[in-house]
Amino acid sequence: MCRCRMRPDRVADAPVHNRPALMSKLEIHQLSVHYAATGGGSVHALSDIDLSLDPGDFVVALGASGCGKTTLLSCIAGFMQYSSGQILLDGEVVTGPGAERGVVFQKHALMPWLDVVANVEFGLRMRGVDRATRRATALDKLRLVGLEKFAHSPIYQISGGMQQRVGLARALASDPEVMLMDEPLGALDALTREQIQELILELWWETRKMFFFITHSVEEALFLATELIVMTPSPGRIAHRYQLEFGRRFIECRDARAVKSDSEFIRLREEILGVIQQSAHDELDAA
Repeated sequence: MCRCRMRPDRVADAPVHNRPALMSKLEIHQLSVHYAATGGGSVHALSDIDLSLDPGDFVVALGASGCGKTTLLSCIAGFMQYSSGQILLDGEVVTGPGAERGVVFQKHALMPWLDVVANVEFGLRMRGVDRATRRATALDKLRLVGLEKFAHSPIYQISGGMQQRVGLARALASDPEVMLMDEPLGALDALTREQIQELILELWWETRKMFFFITHSVEEALFLATELIVMTPSPGRIAHRYQLEFGRRFIECRDARAVKSDSEFIRLREEILGVIQQSAHDELDAA
């Protein structure tokens, strides 16, 4: 039994400096995506997605391959045009990429010819931020992810888990309102993956930003999410929503194993696995 129970007033007790001065919001209304298929025809990738995020929300999208998770993230990031519906950030329509949305990919996409700190400050450099400011910002974000001692190390000399930390620091350097994370831990070994999960929760709690995270791991989704959405394929729809507090429990007790061994955590893990497996079977039967 997990003894690290979250007090009902825990969110209200967050440090004042962790609360955003201006309340931003990400809103997705009736979002649908069609795109041309190879060999002709079209693919209906997403259908009527409704979702909203406020500062401090950590939404995780889960579902079988082909359910449109990455398509949804790409639309939020501005990498892909949607067919109908609307995405709004702070009341403004999202029409393309922007610094207010930081993206972390499964493959870290770091530049091997630059050292760690230069990778973190790269986006700021492209925006014309002066050298002193961007270096100070990059070093601050490296401290957040525990890599300040490796600031001048070549990328190829640090581990995969450390490289993913650099990717996190780089995304945070632009101080985005929304952190978008597309299976960022999928290539890591089990132990490193758990360590980075804990780091992500610590960054989420410290920054109180909006997080939208994609994973194929039910356990990872339960551990991180304040809201878990389960998507079904062909076309991608949100079929189930779960409001969760396991991430907040971890912040309370800093004991991931206690959280993940809790009876309610295990019950929900099995329930959601069953939902996803049933969805996959239904798709095969309909094919």
